[in-house]
Amino acid sequence: MAPAPAEPAESSEPAASAPPDVLHAVENGVSWITLNRPEAMNAVTWDQRERIIGLLADASADPDVRAVVLTATGRGFCAGADLRGGPRADGERVAGDVARMIRRGAQRFVTAVLDCEKPVLAAVNGTAAGIGAHLALACDLVLAAEDARFIEVFARRGLVPDGGGAYLLPRLIGPQRAKELMFFGDALPAAEAHAMGLVNRVVPAGELAATAREWAERLAQGPTRALALTKALVNASLDSDRATALAAEATAQELNMTTRDAQEGVASFVERREARYEGR
Repeated sequence: MAPAPAEPAESSEPAASAPPDVLHAVENGVSWITLNRPEAMNAVTWDQRERIIGLLADASADPDVRAVVLTATGRGFCAGADLRGGPRADGERVAGDVARMIRRGAQRFVTAVLDCEKPVLAAVNGTAAGIGAHLALACDLVLAAEDARFIEVFARRGLVPDGGGAYLLPRLIGPQRAKELMFFGDALPAAEAHAMGLVNRVVPAGELAATAREWAERLAQGPTRALALTKALVNASLDSDRATALAAEATAQELNMTTRDAQEGVASFVERREARYEGR
């Protein structure tokens, strides 16, 4: 009879914990938020959404954070939503559940980017599909790797776009092109997205992180409150009439002139030197 296999020895070493599915670091005034589920092409979970919404709110409130980068690990930026673990995921659906889930989930997610008081830059390293595309396009600036793709995947699955897609896309590229992308759900290569105006710049994949860092750190050295007010004015202008937009501009100017950075900007012009902005 063969001897019984030996029992495995108990290890005194603690079991390795799984890496976090959202990585976060603040460097040189930039909050780096990185989706980290490469095995799932960074399909975003409910918990990840809540974590990122919280980090964006923290960035708004933290004077030491002056720009934000959203990016991801692996081959995908975000392949859409992973709804497992969301509210009532395993239970019986109640009337209104879907609308509540969209309001609490995808819409809050995209709105958190639009309403962040710091410039938000997307570094799109791969496929951005569904809510992943809308997450990227809600950012103030979009860099894309050459092999990145944007896919309005909803119609392929018999679904209506969520996460503000039907609000964002017509404002970026007009209703006709938006409907073409949403009706057919074809993959849009980064170069074509750039030609349409959806992407600010396309770079080789190996240069994406360095370019994102360069742009973000440049933003972080700028007049942070002036950039926040500029972002708010531009975003609101798409839904405003002329009188409302000009009134908002005048108010923003009044508010901005109370900041130290505005005073520094004027002083540096008068003194013919480079401005040194503090973000205050």
